[in-house]
Amino acid sequence: MSNPHSKKPLAPVVIGAIGVVFGDIGTSPLYALKEIFNGHHPIPITPDNIFGILSMVFWSIVALVAVKYVSVIMRADNRGEGGSLALLSLITERSHHRVVTWLISLLGIFAAALFYGDSMITPAISVLSAVEGLEIITPDLKPYVLPLTVGILSGLFFIQRRGTGTVGLFFGPVMIGWFGVLGLLGVLEIARHPDVLAALNPIYAIRFIGTHPGLAFLALGSVVLAVTGGEALYTDMGHFGRFPIRLAWFGFVMPALVLNYFGQGALLLNEPAAIRNPFFHLGPQWALIPLVILATLATVIASQAVISGAFSVARQSVQMGFLPRMLIVHTSGKEQGQIYVPFTNWTLYFAVVALVLGFKSSSNLAAAYGIAVTGTMLIDTILVAFVMVLLWRWHPLVVALVAGAFLLVDIAFFAANVIKIPEGGWFPIVMGLISFTVLTTWRRGRKLVRRELAKQGIPMSAFLPAIGSDIHRVSGTAVFMTSSKEGVPAALLHNLKHNQILHERVALVTVETTDTPYVNDFDRLYLHPMEKGFMRIVIRYGFMEDPDIPLALEQCKRFGEPFEMMETTFYVSRETVIPGVLGRRINPWRARLFAFMSKNATSATDFFKIPNNRVVELGTQLVI
Repeated sequence: MSNPHSKKPLAPVVIGAIGVVFGDIGTSPLYALKEIFNGHHPIPITPDNIFGILSMVFWSIVALVAVKYVSVIMRADNRGEGGSLALLSLITERSHHRVVTWLISLLGIFAAALFYGDSMITPAISVLSAVEGLEIITPDLKPYVLPLTVGILSGLFFIQRRGTGTVGLFFGPVMIGWFGVLGLLGVLEIARHPDVLAALNPIYAIRFIGTHPGLAFLALGSVVLAVTGGEALYTDMGHFGRFPIRLAWFGFVMPALVLNYFGQGALLLNEPAAIRNPFFHLGPQWALIPLVILATLATVIASQAVISGAFSVARQSVQMGFLPRMLIVHTSGKEQGQIYVPFTNWTLYFAVVALVLGFKSSSNLAAAYGIAVTGTMLIDTILVAFVMVLLWRWHPLVVALVAGAFLLVDIAFFAANVIKIPEGGWFPIVMGLISFTVLTTWRRGRKLVRRELAKQGIPMSAFLPAIGSDIHRVSGTAVFMTSSKEGVPAALLHNLKHNQILHERVALVTVETTDTPYVNDFDRLYLHPMEKGFMRIVIRYGFMEDPDIPLALEQCKRFGEPFEMMETTFYVSRETVIPGVLGRRINPWRARLFAFMSKNATSATDFFKIPNNRVVELGTQLVI
């Protein structure tokens, strides 16, 4: 399916991309250099060190964002969609080796899990670093920084249920203003010290690394802050398209970021004391208050983009069978991607507030930042290496050179962030492991449930001949929702056993999620007629789509099998999972976790948009 943005005028799409895609990486100048020279592992402020660090920052942006993500990985789109799960689907679709598929799946799931940890830290560090600008105006405002940050973040999460469509109209213009100010502040300071531009030469980074290898390694742990959000360019590709993102990056965003970093470097060459907050010291005294307000708006927008991304990943996880069904609310009738997932929203909110109150400053939070990002970048490199081999058919030597170069850089950044684990880096790892456990437990549990249902089932080939004239047939249509395309659904057997009736028409409906983000309407439905009024219907959805069963059944008219909702009864089986040690197929504690998630999953009625007054729910107990 083609990207819907490809038919829109280019300018609005580029402006929209600037407002959504680049928020995270665009707010990095607020804290990146400050953390490098004044953080937990401070680098001495000397001219040689400043030139070396600026060169490392610039070439990190070039290598990790401009080359790796924008130029290479963005070519690996799954029908226009990006992100770790889209990449996972793309590879597993072509991989036929069981061990390779299993390994790739684990990596893709863990990358998605790390994203949740990252999405908790980004709003906290971004908004807190902006509000800390108040301390530059006057130290008397320092006691208000934390309460104001929590207040802003609370407001942001509370408005999610109302939708962000109206607010989103301002994202592009505000971020254009933000990047414009970044570039302008940088240019004004560079004009006073143009010699700082010499740091564009990679020899300064190489010389710094060669002269001070220990300092350079420590610096890498903070240099990565300048590229956090680079992975969002790939994740958000489906919303805006590859070309608009590349155009915005190379034509506007990257130049603005580089100018600001070099402007901060020029400032530090002249005023080393400005390291307390080099970004806000770039501006004149009279502009501090407007700058704090603009920075706060930019960080709120960056946080909004991360929250929306978390909603999108949650929906993908549900559709791909990694999470139980959950309530997904569409907040716009026009934009398909604007959704609200209450559980994800409030989980993020409490985690973000806990981070702000627990770490208390952006510098402390910077210690927790980086592990999740570098871990995700490392996994993306491994996954895209498989894409190079399986899909692009690159020569193995070329794959080894390109992917190997990316891996060396990723491993260096990841290793530099590992030493920050005791200082806060443990948080995203813990969150990632918890998310990974939940995702894999649900996937494993559903597999066992399907296996157990298959054992209890009866083949259709044996069931249909057994339907005799003694079975009372009533008028109307019965739709039995079943996860299996084979056998008789448990709900049908329960209904036949207890009510001893069958409808004139019986449809066995299975919903499948494909490895593609969207499915064309023509390929949506497969109908196989059987004898005695039975038919099997398979409805396919992409992992970016929301199922709507009544709407899909309307397409049965083209097969000569129309559905009238007022004459149709939907039968849904509700499995009650009982944790057990049957065959030790799953750890007891994971069985209990799966049972808890299964019990609290959104009902199939709501998830599949089935009219409540047309549903009969039948329960069954399963031991796993």
